[in-house]
Amino acid sequence: MRKGPSIRASGFTESVIREMTRLCQAYGAVNLAQGFPDFDPPVSIKRAAATAISKGYNQYSTTYGAIGLRKAIARKMKTYNHIDCNVDEITVTCGTTEGMIASQLALLDRGEEVVIFEPFYENYGPDAILSGAKCRYVRMKEPDFKIEEESLKQAFNRKTKAIIINTPHNPTGKVLSRQELGLIRDLCQDYDSYAITDEIYEHILYDGHDHVSIGSLPGMEDRTITISGFSKTYSVTGWRVGYVVASKPLTSAIRKVHDFLTVCAPTPLQEACTAALQLPESYYEHLRENYRKGREMLVDSLNDAGFGVFQPEGAYYVWTTTNDTGFRDDRDLAMHLITKIGVGGVPGSSFFHNPLHGRLRFRFSFSKKPETIRRAIKRLEKFSPKRHGARSSHAKTRGLAVSAGL
Repeated sequence: MRKGPSIRASGFTESVIREMTRLCQAYGAVNLAQGFPDFDPPVSIKRAAATAISKGYNQYSTTYGAIGLRKAIARKMKTYNHIDCNVDEITVTCGTTEGMIASQLALLDRGEEVVIFEPFYENYGPDAILSGAKCRYVRMKEPDFKIEEESLKQAFNRKTKAIIINTPHNPTGKVLSRQELGLIRDLCQDYDSYAITDEIYEHILYDGHDHVSIGSLPGMEDRTITISGFSKTYSVTGWRVGYVVASKPLTSAIRKVHDFLTVCAPTPLQEACTAALQLPESYYEHLRENYRKGREMLVDSLNDAGFGVFQPEGAYYVWTTTNDTGFRDDRDLAMHLITKIGVGGVPGSSFFHNPLHGRLRFRFSFSKKPETIRRAIKRLEKFSPKRHGARSSHAKTRGLAVSAGL
């Protein structure tokens, strides 16, 4: 009998993004790595959470979500996402992270295949591995990250059970167009496959881009699992409240997995999220404008620092090339930025199934207060492109992490 950890757990690493946060904390660096705001949610939402606690919403909720929240989500899905659903097709989860793994465990069987666009948010690959599925990766081509029809067609076959979509996209900031989603819809229909779509950044859009949910396209009503949540839009990443919308047969399977993964999302915070969905349109306009300003500040600074910048269309990340920085390894660059410059980012290799594909890529987040971004910009002025060669070894990098007690 084989002893020790499971084979499936050895197939992926711990989160590099969260590792960068720990290093930022250890070295006092400005954290532009992990995508969480450093400012509070609206006062009305905080009050709603406190009120819920004081009124006794402190025990288990209905496993798949409080009825009031599911009704509010159904209204939002109809008006914003143009998806008709009812409360029996909604599962409230512990964030979109749990929503994604619950959906994959409920849908995928061992030996089936799932298509993932690359670069991808680092959870998607491990989720598929834990589900026993095989991943097929389709590269989003720079500089505009448009989906190439032929490349996508080659990834689909009779074993394809699902495709994972993320729009607006992390890490590139790409917003999928209706035409691109239509191509995905056609392939899902041709191969009897499903779309699992992560839309957590759905309200964070720039330059006139619109959010389109693939579940709203004709023919995708019963083929789509739509995942979203409250973390990013309402600046409550620590609350861990998300939701999954799917047809009743899919929802039934997802709810069973969700029940045994986490039982339920935090009860008082579900009440507060119900209040969040009552905020006026002006809230979202203000949110987008603030992030747009942060985007412009950071993009200009990174350009000056020698990074090649891809202008994000949505979400709150800047995806960059590092060809002109003098560093040939993203991990070495990450450690130099944290320990010598005082700014944290995420090595691009963590967004690829083959790390070599991301060695000259890097991600920064601008989900921060203006003063935080200005502090990072001031520190980045110390970074001189090409003067810093990639001299440090991986052994040195590991040594720094160990010396920080990580």
